[in-house]
Amino acid sequence: MRNLLLKLSIPVFMFFLIPANADAQCDFNKQSQRCIKDLHDGFIYIKSFEVDGLNGGKEKIEYSYVMTRDTQYYLNICTPESNPDGIIVTIYDSQRNAVSSNFADGKFYEALIFQCSATGIYYLTFTFNDSKNFCGSSVLAFKK
Repeated sequence: MRNLLLKLSIPVFMFFLIPANADAQCDFNKQSQRCIKDLHDGFIYIKSFEVDGLNGGKEKIEYSYVMTRDTQYYLNICTPESNPDGIIVTIYDSQRNAVSSNFADGKFYEALIFQCSATGIYYLTFTFNDSKNFCGSSVLAFKK
């Protein structure tokens, strides 16, 4: 009986060790829904990407996606505060050449439109530049 009580008390004790800032975690779903609502007319939703820099613990987040030639892709960023909150997304082709970014001429843009010229794998890389939250979502959409 004593062993059973000891085993049951450990999870209860561990519950109280959860940090008080657990609510401050990145709410990917909420940001994703906002991004989907912000899609430009004519673009069709494909996929959402979680952008959680773990409060500065991650410098880079990368995803891959196969894109199709002669297709326009729309990629936006939504954050808990002002978009894009220092989040830079760069699209690289299969040779790792940067082909598009939401950061140009010293300015951040909430979205980018990329005209794909060759079918293949592309890399979506998210980095942080003076971000406050290191948190958000990015939505990929397409239009033929």
